[in-house]
Amino acid sequence: MTRKALWQTVTRFDRAKIAPWMALRNALGVALPLAAGAALGDTGGGLVMSTGALNVSFSDGADPYAHRARRMLASSLCCALAVFAGALTGHLHAVAIAEAAVCAFGAGMMVAVSATAADIGAVTLITLVVFSAQEMAPKRAFVAGLLALGGGLLQTALALALWPVRRYAPERKALAILYSELARAAAAGAPPTEAPPASAQMSAAQTALEALNGDRSLEAERYLALLSQAERMRLALLTLSRLRKRMGADAPETARAMSLASEILAAIGASLDSATPAEQHVECAAELQELSEQLRARDSVPMLHDARAQIEALAGQLRSALDLAGHVTLAGAVEFERHEAEQPWRLRLAGAVALLRANLQLDSAAFRHAVRLAVCVVLGTLVGHVLDWRRSYWLPMTIAIILKPDFTSTFSRGLLRLAGTLAGLVLATGLFHFLAPGLAAKVALIAVFAFVIRCYGPANYGVLVTALTALVVLMFAVIGSAPAAVIVARGLNTAVGGAIALAAYWLWPTWERAQISETLAVMLDAYRAYFRAVRDAYLEPEKSFALQLDRARKPGRLARSNLEAASTRLRSEPGAPASRLAALDAILANSHRFIHAAMSLEAGLVRSRPVPARDSFRVFTSHIDLTLYYLAASLRGSKIAAADLPNLREDHRALAASGDPGVERYALVNVETDRITNSLNTLTEEILAWER
Repeated sequence: MTRKALWQTVTRFDRAKIAPWMALRNALGVALPLAAGAALGDTGGGLVMSTGALNVSFSDGADPYAHRARRMLASSLCCALAVFAGALTGHLHAVAIAEAAVCAFGAGMMVAVSATAADIGAVTLITLVVFSAQEMAPKRAFVAGLLALGGGLLQTALALALWPVRRYAPERKALAILYSELARAAAAGAPPTEAPPASAQMSAAQTALEALNGDRSLEAERYLALLSQAERMRLALLTLSRLRKRMGADAPETARAMSLASEILAAIGASLDSATPAEQHVECAAELQELSEQLRARDSVPMLHDARAQIEALAGQLRSALDLAGHVTLAGAVEFERHEAEQPWRLRLAGAVALLRANLQLDSAAFRHAVRLAVCVVLGTLVGHVLDWRRSYWLPMTIAIILKPDFTSTFSRGLLRLAGTLAGLVLATGLFHFLAPGLAAKVALIAVFAFVIRCYGPANYGVLVTALTALVVLMFAVIGSAPAAVIVARGLNTAVGGAIALAAYWLWPTWERAQISETLAVMLDAYRAYFRAVRDAYLEPEKSFALQLDRARKPGRLARSNLEAASTRLRSEPGAPASRLAALDAILANSHRFIHAAMSLEAGLVRSRPVPARDSFRVFTSHIDLTLYYLAASLRGSKIAAADLPNLREDHRALAASGDPGVERYALVNVETDRITNSLNTLTEEILAWER
């Protein structure tokens, strides 16, 4: 099963990642400097500039322009510094090795900060290793750094060229995907053992719209308000789906309401995707209101009353979203709480530094990856110097590319790197043997291969390596290097570098199975923080806790997605027992049930009238908080027994027996806390068994 999962990872071709328009601008960014250099008689300078553009192209994307600009500018600067530092100290072998070791360790530690930081760190390390072999004079090294910076800035300018005319296109696209997924979820319902509907799409939309927090334009306000409405409709659909499941044929109105909501949400998604006004769906909105009135006649039944209130809230949210999607500016008063503006740079830097300091220990996967990467890069550099191979810098460069923090990525990339390099060398040999291209043809072929790298490379790493290998051979041919010698050196150094990287990971691995308990504990910590915010909102109904709830939701989603990704990686590790994987699946399913119920409890804050909290509610929620704390502690190694935990079932019985069950909020809380009790009791048994 493990071999099958690894093979599927190696051979997977993800068509969703094909990006022809991005690839076209990236190919232009690589080819234009080279063509200009050839026309001006300075192919060497053009090659350095093209190299900078190629490196920065890997930081391009389809995300919001503000995010893209910051990332690509940072990549341009880091690559330029790496060119300058590498070329300046290349002739000082001891200094160059120390420099590479420090850069490799730093690049490895960037894994703890973010995926973006890790990618920029890896590209910087690769650039430093390559240019350490150039041995330039200080003035020439400085010029090379400027040329690389110019190539990176050209690539950035091409990526941002449409910003003035398509300023909010990425944000609108993210919202379109979110609303379309909400439409699908409304039509299908939300099974309690699955993640809450549209979780990934909601997180992606929040990330996409973060850059708008400081934007005071009315259009930015409109997109942020659409995100806010989507969050509230998601909670409403989740609760309505639960009620439909519980009432079944006794309340056909709930099924019809979700069908109507699905139709309207799909129209909003299509409107955002096409940037055209949405149909107002007056008939659907009127029917939703009619369904609410039908349920009002049976309002004495608690669950029917709850369904009626939920449908009314959903109808209002849909009307607001339709209005927002159909107009350029805000039409009418839309109550909205703006997300916090991005932190000042000092706070962001302090946060990153604190995060890095926390990971400076062997228990950290990022630290182990950094040490492994630094040692292997130094070893690869020394092997190249001792053997005195041609272009031996490709050896540590291969190590830097292949080594990743997890088993699956390292070994799949290692296999694809070796296979792709061989395929690329065969392709390049064929090109020079049969075509014997001239300078203009070489530049054109470089543009073609750059396009393939950026268009199809993200879909499969083997395709990327094949095209990149052929491109590198062509780049050296442009400045007069014999293709045959380049091909042999590339193949030999890649094979040895790949072998060192795979052997190092095999000797000192970072297994997902050793980290999965901590990943699970982090998710429980995030759920605990979210539940406490919900609890506090019930305990102090006179106050608004909207900001605290908004802050608590995103870490919970991030922790859940991290755990799901870790679970996927665990399946491809050798020696992962089937029973362990099955137990993890059960834990995930019941954690989904818990968070569904907690979110429904939050939804009750806006669909029920505030009332004083019962004393039994304080006891119950405190014990929920304590249980989540103990479970996270158990996952981190503390000896916790079932007898140490509160009796949640007895707490819930006391809660249900207190207060007037006819009070809307009390009735709602009784139902959702029953689900919380069931899911958390089951989760407790599974986690304690998991730790045993």
